[in-house]
Amino acid sequence: MSKLRHMSLFAQIVESGSITAAADTLGLSKSVLSQHLKALEQDLGVMLLRRTTRKQSLTVAGKAFYAQCKLINQTAQRAWLEATQFNEIPKGKVKITAPNVLMTTLIAPALAAVIAEYPELELELVADDRQLDLQAHCIDLAIRVGRSENSDAKQRWIGEFKDVLCAAPILLTGKPPENLRYIANGWQPRHIEHILTSGKGHEKVFSTIASCKVNTFETCFAMIAQGAGIGLVPEFKLSEYTTQLCEVFPGYSLAPNPVFALHTFDRQVPLSLRVCLQAIENKLAQSMG
Repeated sequence: MSKLRHMSLFAQIVESGSITAAADTLGLSKSVLSQHLKALEQDLGVMLLRRTTRKQSLTVAGKAFYAQCKLINQTAQRAWLEATQFNEIPKGKVKITAPNVLMTTLIAPALAAVIAEYPELELELVADDRQLDLQAHCIDLAIRVGRSENSDAKQRWIGEFKDVLCAAPILLTGKPPENLRYIANGWQPRHIEHILTSGKGHEKVFSTIASCKVNTFETCFAMIAQGAGIGLVPEFKLSEYTTQLCEVFPGYSLAPNPVFALHTFDRQVPLSLRVCLQAIENKLAQSMG
């Protein structure tokens, strides 16, 4: 039996007024509780309680010892209450990372509503197209496009979206798409191959070499919008720029991109993280609907 356990039981005996009353409160037998008290006094080498058949009273040593035991019990109760509140009210710090385009277009707006509702929640958002190591960067939640194959983190599918092969309208009036520059995002390989499918199930394969590579979606979009070449734009982002961009292959679409949420919690996922994840999942579903 730990020292802290002995001290907690001793405080309960004092506050209950007798071993009998304390035993009833704790759901223990009188003999077991008496043994705990005896063991505590033997370990300390002092008498803590004077006991008769009618009453009990603290010795001088017992009074001093009880004062400290009471503080320990109060601290333990506060710690327990504060910990359980984390499953009642979303609070504390949550660090979330996601690719730039998902962060700015979907995740940040979703989480802005969350912190407005839960002011005790503290968010740290990291927009990065790299797949940051969750433990090395102290990340609570990562939103990624595609499954992470070599990861020890728990991951769950939360939605999907489609990319659209786009260009500035003026760019498509001359050369065929195969002869245009391809603006690639940092995560894309140099050798590009897209398989597009029509509504009737016909396939079209588009292959080319990336002649320009950028490290953020914003740069990719700016290059495409200025007529520098063709490239991928998420469907949910394209709807904002229908006058600036058009589809390279109208009537054909790319396969959807699965979106996964990753975290390293083994058992109970904190409420603060669950609230954030639910908001992100809902926003992703709305944007695709």
